[in-house]
Amino acid sequence: MIKAKFFVLTLTLALCFSCGGDPVPKPKGFLRLDYPQAKYEEISLNLPFTFEKNKLATDIKNIKVDAKNETYGIDINYPSLKGTIYLTYIKVTEDNLIPLIRDSQNLTQEHTLKADAIEGNLYTNTDHKVYGMFYEIGGNAASQSQFYVTDSVNHFLNGSLYFYAKPNFDSILPAAEYLKKDIKHIMETLRWN
Repeated sequence: MIKAKFFVLTLTLALCFSCGGDPVPKPKGFLRLDYPQAKYEEISLNLPFTFEKNKLATDIKNIKVDAKNETYGIDINYPSLKGTIYLTYIKVTEDNLIPLIRDSQNLTQEHTLKADAIEGNLYTNTDHKVYGMFYEIGGNAASQSQFYVTDSVNHFLNGSLYFYAKPNFDSILPAAEYLKKDIKHIMETLRWN
């Protein structure tokens, strides 16, 4: 009988003192990713323009979309970052420049449903006749950066950054920031042929 009372008393005390404070959920953790310093090399794909690309981009696809109208698509893949910069070149004619600019701006504005913010920055390089806009898109939008550049006479190039992952802004932010610098470098080193 004494053993039973001792067992019940021990069990009761253990239950009373085993419970700590209020339960606290564990916070979600994300990986901290450090990327190598960018090293650039000029790339020439037999197109009406050249630019410098990051050596981290190991897979470049040059797709001729429409030879008659001189329209090209270029995919700059970053397998280690699970992202791609998509470029589209279109030859400017006397009546397509305004619609091309409008389409590029509308494509960026389509992200307003998921984006927290869209910030546009004017880009001008008069020495090489490169003019355009660079857009940073914040939040869980499908694309984190978009841009277009033109010489206003012969050439038009637009580009966008996409990741092959569900857009979770906190998770892709380090890679998006890294590739945003690459996009700006493409714009700065772009030369029309």
